[in-house]
This record gives sequence, C-alpha cells and structure tokens, in this order.
Amino acid sequence: MSTLGTTKLTCEYRSEPLGLGTTRPRFSWQLTSGRMHVLQSAYHLQVAGEEGDFAGDHLIWDTGVVDSDQSVLVEYAGAALQSGQRCSWRVKVWDQQGQESEWSDTSYFEMGLLRTVDWSADWITPEPGRIDPQAEEAFLLRKVFRVSKDVRKARIYATSLGFYELVLNGERVGDWAFTPGWTSYRHRLQVQAYDVTDLIRSRADHAIGAALANGWYKGNLAWENHRNLYGDQRALLLQLHLEYADGSTEVIGSDTSWKASTGPVRMSEIYHGETYDARLEAAGWSQPGFNDADWAGAAKLDHAKDILVMQENEPVRVVQELKPVTVLRTPEGDTVLDMGQNMVGRIHMRLNLPAGTAITLKHAEVLDSRGNFYTGNLRKAKQSVTYICKGGGEETYEPHFSFQGFRYVKVEGWPDAEPMNPDRFTGQVMHTDMPQTGQFECSHELLNQLQHNIEWGQRGNFLDIPTDCPQRDERLGWTGDAQVFVRTAAFNFGVAPFFSKWLHDLKADQREDGGVPHVIPQVLDDNACSSAAWGDAAVICPWTIYLCYGDKRILEEQYDSMKAWIDHIRSQGDNEYLWNTGFHFGDWLALDAKEGSYVGATPRDLIATCFYAYSTSLFVKTAEVLGRTEDADVYRQLYERVAEAFLNEFVTPGGRLAAHTQTAMVLPLMFGLVEGEVQRRMAATLAEYVKEQNHHLTTGFVGTPYLCHVLTENGYHDLAVKLAMQEDYPSWLYSVKQGATTIWEHWDGIKPDGTFWSDDMNSYNHYAFGAIGDWLYRAVAGLDLNEADGPGYKRIRLRPRTDSELTFAKAALDSMYGTIRSEWSLTAEDGGSPQASYEFEIPPNATAEAELPGASIAATRVNGQPADQASGVLSAREEGDGTLRLELGSGVYRVTVQQPSPALSGA
Repeated sequence: MSTLGTTKLTCEYRSEPLGLGTTRPRFSWQLTSGRMHVLQSAYHLQVAGEEGDFAGDHLIWDTGVVDSDQSVLVEYAGAALQSGQRCSWRVKVWDQQGQESEWSDTSYFEMGLLRTVDWSADWITPEPGRIDPQAEEAFLLRKVFRVSKDVRKARIYATSLGFYELVLNGERVGDWAFTPGWTSYRHRLQVQAYDVTDLIRSRADHAIGAALANGWYKGNLAWENHRNLYGDQRALLLQLHLEYADGSTEVIGSDTSWKASTGPVRMSEIYHGETYDARLEAAGWSQPGFNDADWAGAAKLDHAKDILVMQENEPVRVVQELKPVTVLRTPEGDTVLDMGQNMVGRIHMRLNLPAGTAITLKHAEVLDSRGNFYTGNLRKAKQSVTYICKGGGEETYEPHFSFQGFRYVKVEGWPDAEPMNPDRFTGQVMHTDMPQTGQFECSHELLNQLQHNIEWGQRGNFLDIPTDCPQRDERLGWTGDAQVFVRTAAFNFGVAPFFSKWLHDLKADQREDGGVPHVIPQVLDDNACSSAAWGDAAVICPWTIYLCYGDKRILEEQYDSMKAWIDHIRSQGDNEYLWNTGFHFGDWLALDAKEGSYVGATPRDLIATCFYAYSTSLFVKTAEVLGRTEDADVYRQLYERVAEAFLNEFVTPGGRLAAHTQTAMVLPLMFGLVEGEVQRRMAATLAEYVKEQNHHLTTGFVGTPYLCHVLTENGYHDLAVKLAMQEDYPSWLYSVKQGATTIWEHWDGIKPDGTFWSDDMNSYNHYAFGAIGDWLYRAVAGLDLNEADGPGYKRIRLRPRTDSELTFAKAALDSMYGTIRSEWSLTAEDGGSPQASYEFEIPPNATAEAELPGASIAATRVNGQPADQASGVLSAREEGDGTLRLELGSGVYRVTVQQPSPALSGA
C-alpha cells in the first residue's frame, strides 16, 4: 500500500509566516499518496510552543482526531494567542480506507503585535527647527544602543508615514520594498515584522538606521498634482524586541533620543523617479561608531496607533532580473537600452566613472513610429532617475523609493570617452511576491504570447494594490479593472491575501451610504464614486476569492460591505428595481462609442441594472454560505424583482433586446437574466453581431471579459476561438502582432500606421482586457471548478473543448489541494479522422467530473483500460447529448477516444 503523507503546510496561505495579525489563523496542507482516488477522512492537528515539543503541557491546541475531509483553511480554536507568540504545528491525516499518515514535518507561525498597548515607542520625525519637514530629500534616522546580554531572539516591528527602509549595523533589514504598503491610511496602516536575530551581536554596540521618503502617504498622487493627501510629515514608528538567553526581555523603540539628518536621496517620488547624489553618502551612518554630533534631534509626532494592523499580504520584492537584449541608437541620437519586456521595477547600475558624473535614466514603454524614444503617454510622470557618482571605484545603485513601468531606458550623461557596456545595467522586476499558480499553452503561438502578456500585465500592476497602469501619473486601484480581472488573476497567481488586504481597504473607504469609490485606496474627489461594474467590486471580488480558494472568512469580513453596496444601489433609481440614475462609466473604451467619447453605445442603465441583478444574486449566495437565512430570503426576493424589472424594461414580449450592441447581448446572457427561447435568440443575435464585424469585437471594459464565455456556453465555442484568434484590429492578437509584451489599454494603442492613440490615456500595460485569460483556462483547456458542489477546486470540472481550429491545449493550476491539470490534443494518423487524447491530473482529497464530447464508454480507454474499469474512475456514463462523463478520483489519467469528436458548435 502506498504511503499516505502531507506536504506544503501553510498558515494563512504562507509558509511559516512571521508577524500574523489574525487571532484565529487558519491551517492548510496537501495530501500525498501514490494510490489513485485518495480522500481525507480525518485529521489530527496540534499546535505547541516554539520549541516544537508536542508533549503534555507544551500543547496549546490539540484537535484530537476530527472526522472531516477539510484540509484547507482549518481555523485555530485554541487559547487566545498573544502578541509575538511563536508556535509550532503539525498534522496527521487518515484516508477513506483508514490508512494513517505519519506526523507531518513541524511548521511554525508567529504572531505580530496585536494590541495598541503593545506599542511603547513614539512616532518620530526630524526636529523641524533643523530639517524642513517638507524637504524633498529622504530623511535619515538613527539610534545607537548596546546589547548587554546573550540574545536568543530579536524582532523588529516597524511602520512609517511614507516609505521606509531599515538598516542594522550597516546591513539592510529584509528585502521588502515600498513598505509599509498602500492602505486606507486614515483607517489602516500596516506594520512589518522582521527576524533580525542573526544581525544582533551579544554584548556589543549596535546602530539601527531608517530612511524615510514620501511614498503614497504624502507624495504626488493622481493626475492633478495632489500632494499630502494623508498628511504632511513623514514619520517612523519602530520597536526592536530583544529576548535574552536568561529569559529577560527588552524593547528599544523610536523616541526623541534618535538622531536625524538628510542623505544622498535628494528627491524620490513614485511618478517622477529618484535623484541620488552618492557624494553625499555618510559612510557608516548606520554603524555604531559613526559620529552623528552634527545631526539634528528627533521630534515626537502625534499620530494614531489604533489604526495599526500587521502586514496582511505578501510584500513587494525584486522577484526577477532581466538583462538588456540590445542597445539602440535612435534616429534622434539617443542611446536606449531595450529590456525586451515591458516590465515594472527599476534599473540596477554598476558604474566606475569620475566623481560628479551624472547618469540619468529615462523610462518608456514604446518607441515611436520612427524608432525614437517616446514618453508622451506618461503625461506628467517623469519616470526619471539620476545618479551622481562619487568616484574612486565601482559603484552600484538602484532607486530606493520609486518604481517605473518601462521596456526602454534612455541613458543620458554617459561620458563619450567611456564605452557603455550593457552588462552594467540590470532590470529588477518588482511586484507583490505572489506565487505563480497557473500555466496555459495551446497550439496557437500568438495565443500563447497573449497568455504571456496577461501574466506580465498582472505582474506589473499587482504592486501592493491592483493598479490600472504602472507608468503614467495614475497607478491607482481602480475597482472596475480589479473586478473584471479577479478570476483570471486567481488562475495566474495566488492572490487570496492580496485581494483580502485590498478589500479591507475597500470596506474602510466605503461611504456611509454604501457607495464605493472608483479607486481604492480612495484619493480622488469624494464624488468619484459608485459606478456600476466599478462599485460592484465590493461583491464580485470577495465572492470570486471565496470561489477560487474556499475562503469563507473573506465573505464574513466583507459581508457588511457587500450588503451596504446592494442597499446603496437600491436607493439610487427612480424605480428601486432598476438602476437608472447616477454617474456610470458604461462600457468603457468600447469600440462602438460615439466619436470623442470613451463610453460605448450600450445604454448605461441597461448595464447598471444587469450588475444590480448580478451583485444581488452573488450576495444571496453569500448569505446562504454564511447561514444568514433571513437576508438570503429578503435579497432573493429583491433579485427576482430586479430580474423581472430588467425583462420588462429592456426585453420586448417577442424576446428582442432594446439595445443592439455586443455588450448588451453579453451581460443578460452571462448573468442568467434570460432563459429558454429568449436566451437562444439573444445568443444567436450576438453570434450574428460578431460575424457582421468579420469575427471581431466591439466591446469595452464591461463586455469584453464575458464575450467569449457567453459564446462558448451558448453553443458557439468555435466562434469564440475564431474571435480570440483574430490578428487584425480590433482584437487581442493585434497588439501581440505589434510586438506587445503586456496588455494594452486601447485595442489600437499603436495604430497600423505606427501612430499612437491619444497621449491622454494610452497605457501599454493595462490588464483589464487580459480578463480573457480565465476563458483560456476554463473553456479552451477545460480546467474549471464546479460551483454547485462547493468552492476551492474540491470538486473539479474538466470540460476540454476540441471543437475549434486548435489542435491542443493544456492548463495547470496549483490549487489549495495540489496540482490540477487538463490537457487535450487531436491527432490524425494516415490521413484518418482526428483522435482525441486527454490527460488529467487530480490532487488527493479532490475529485473531478470530466466531460468528453463525442465519446462513448466502448470507444474510450483510460490509462489503457476500458473507461468503466480503470483504476480511479468512480463512474462512467453516457449522456443523451453524446457526452461521456467520467467521475475521477485523485491521480493522473491518460484518456484516448477512438473516434472523432464531432463539432458541437451552432455557429
């Protein structure tokens, strides 16, 4: 019998997290087994002290043997956890045949500071009499202290108003960037925890240093040159907790004994870049022996501590490095590095140039039609980095507090007598350090490049918040972009903590009347609020995270926010069941918009009412999941009346829709507002609209994410694939053919003649139209979940579709249970009919239903055996529509069908 085991133990989605802020952390694990069809029947989980001793009184929580198949997000229910408490944990499991695993390897988690009273330190800033609080220079703060005993454990807890970087005894603390992250600073400010035990020397002097820059807190934000949106002074809050070998403890905190100065960072802004004068470096400034006699003192700043929360999502880090693929000399004579990929991050330089040499790097996404450096689409953002050399040997530098969106880098100031070696420049890709979880590939190379572009669009824009674009003077958390892309995002990367943190800010910034700002965190005008399909992020995003990860807590945490949004909509219209008032973006950037308008031709009240119904239906499901039966009943009735009002207002008795656009057809079909003959007629009309456009789309932000899904689900999958494979404008592959390596904001961001769309709003890294990605996974490769049977891929739905011009497709997803794969291919031997082959992988403790069109039990082999006799196949049944349904337990399945799969399309 194969050995049953456990692997990939995580706590709150992370391996051995430090500084947790939740008092009820959740544990997950994956099962391993060489046997087919393995399900967990029970588990035994233990939590103990940090020594990893699970005997007797050392246990903090012992579940005993729990008869349950739950292996994802099991909630801690032991004694209250304390600030800074470090715990070990382990788990063992039993399968459905009674086999028992060994105890897992021991894993750990550690709590952060959970209470306001845990903070004895003060907010500090340079004393204003010596240093201008509004100075552009980054502030330096330092503190010397002595460690008088042998140290067993050392932790730093830190946050700031602005960006901060920490240095201890001359060594950088951690590798996180842009801390403390961007939250709704008036309500929530994150604290980071660092293990600095290895940087502390027993019985020795030490120095800790911090650099402070403007960041999102008080720097330039949005396109109207807003500054000081959250406050006008930078400040640091820090505590170093020392635990000595003798059991005693000491806390060294930020206070007025610290010293302050300015340093080599002369200017640093998110949009504009950074200026660094290496001649102003104070060597050893974060070492204990440094002479700081001429430094200013530190002043206490009165600022709230009750808004502090521990870090909630993964940090921003340098996650990859790219070297220039070539050095260009433009027609205008500029020297330009081509990184080969539109990326977000910064350039690391290695220089050996004379003192005073100023090297300036300017960053751009594209070259113009003549091959010259182009920055018009950056608007007011300068994206310029200047480094002034100190001389005397090799120097290294990368910006500390600014990130850029770019593929091309113009290098200015390089001495004519000095050859410029491109190896001296490295692109450091930066984003929230989400684990990559999904892969997609098919027989169409341009679709594969599209998938690449979707992934890189997510990398570039998931930088602490889901930004719309990473390059111009915007980079804001637009709610509409986030909600249309969230399902695709959850395929490509593990995004549950990322969205949980952002949704907490959405709830914090939500207005008292339930209205949802257009951007989160909110930095726009108070009236920039509550557009349909934008504000609906309040409901769609938490529901999608629940669906993809089985995370019930996110529904609990966002429930009041979701409900408030539905109630806000209900209070808006002239008729409480139609949403026909207020501002709406409509089908933003649709191609059927009037000349000079960004808003598509689909009536905005139709769009708004569709989303009213959709969000209400999701809220009903949420109430049912949480056992809120009264709310479920009340809002189910509301949904039914909204759906009825939609039909009465927008659909004629004969079944015709009052609007004649692709998006108008897509939304009622996607949201289940029509059925029967009306549904069939509307789907056929949509198909005709696509064909009338010579198999092209006219949709914008609202219709595009659902267009191919609706075609596939209504019998037009081959048409959906044909639409996706179009290469001329307007299409997804048009930008690919133009050399794009990320998703464009406009279908024609670069026109066929090489000219640009307007500079006003023309991002080349804008992920919204990349929302087609989840259709590639779910419809083309056939990897999906069965919502009716529960969330989180516990119950997998495999629906590979072979009825298109593609000859193979495959997708993989590292789910909470383990790797899921769905692959199919068509091959023809000796000129005969194509034979369908499939390969599926199901992780332990999950099951799947595979739907194979045009297959039969007699003609299908699974791992070389008859379909109804193969190991792991729980059942095989033929449906009247010619579909073979296989119930599969965990394992790997190679399936061949000895007959052609007939086209199922109604196109």
